[in-house]
Amino acid sequence: MDWFFILEKAILIIILFSLTLFIAMYETYMERKVAAFLQDRVGPDRAGPFGILQPLADGGKMFFKEDFIPNSSEKWLFILGPGIAMFTALMTSAVIPWGTELHLFGRTISLQVADVNIGVLYIMGFVSIGVYGIMIGGWSSNNKYSLMGAIRASSQMISYELAMGLSLIAIVMMSGSLSLKDIAAQQSGSLMGIEGFHWNVFLQPLGFLIFLTCAFAETNRAPFDLPECESELIGGYHTEYTSMKLGFFLFAEYVNMFISSTLIATIYFGGYNFPGLHYLPGNWQALAGTAVLFLKILFFIFFYMWVRWTLPRFRYDQLMHLGWKVLIPLAVLNMLLTGAWMTWF
Repeated sequence: MDWFFILEKAILIIILFSLTLFIAMYETYMERKVAAFLQDRVGPDRAGPFGILQPLADGGKMFFKEDFIPNSSEKWLFILGPGIAMFTALMTSAVIPWGTELHLFGRTISLQVADVNIGVLYIMGFVSIGVYGIMIGGWSSNNKYSLMGAIRASSQMISYELAMGLSLIAIVMMSGSLSLKDIAAQQSGSLMGIEGFHWNVFLQPLGFLIFLTCAFAETNRAPFDLPECESELIGGYHTEYTSMKLGFFLFAEYVNMFISSTLIATIYFGGYNFPGLHYLPGNWQALAGTAVLFLKILFFIFFYMWVRWTLPRFRYDQLMHLGWKVLIPLAVLNMLLTGAWMTWF
């Protein structure tokens, strides 16, 4: 057994886990600052310089709130719901390639926790399991409004998973692999004579738009935040939750936003690839590629927030109409066009 390999993976898992939680925590700060900027306000500015300690204050507030479980609820399922939501959100990052290989102490270190050859299926599988966390949380509360929110959330997420999966089939057809590492590596080629610019967004613009729209619906973000529409459902599926159980549901949304931004950057925008990467020596390729990937992720996180404070919320019938009658047919059409293009050209 290669203990050094196990140690490398353990260190990478700890770093990735800590970084994911840290980014999700400061997404709450970023969201408030972006909202304040777009609405000509100041935003949080009391807790620390420029309000940078606000996420820590929010976390402390969540920890010290009363942990209340309704008497009429299904106690164990009530506890399990937010745990499933958080677990599935964190597990999806395991198959994402964060950069090229590092060479340290005579060893080659892969910046990917698990290079499974079915990475796309792994992601879609864990995304689909996340529906159970929301459904169990809403049903176990024994509250009609929570159940309505859970039903709306599950039907929305299942509907948009179909179009999302179909949009990814076109990428799999072009790359010939279900591995995210292969999909990212193939985008290092040249486009219009520019090395490292062979990004899938230029080859699959329709697929990208479908995937992006579905990502908004999958993460329950505006304009598709129907499961927790306060004007209709009080708080939605987590109405009865308090303390860190509520925090897990809210935190899982921000983790999902980070992971979906990472997937968009990896699958459609070259991942760690950028023009000029191949000119860099050795480990600088890995470090620069990872830094560029995080810049792309940061842009898409900002885009999520920009859309939230720009577009009005859809009605529920409009949401389901868009998913079933517009996005799914477009995703099928995109798949057929991709197959025809590959056959003839």
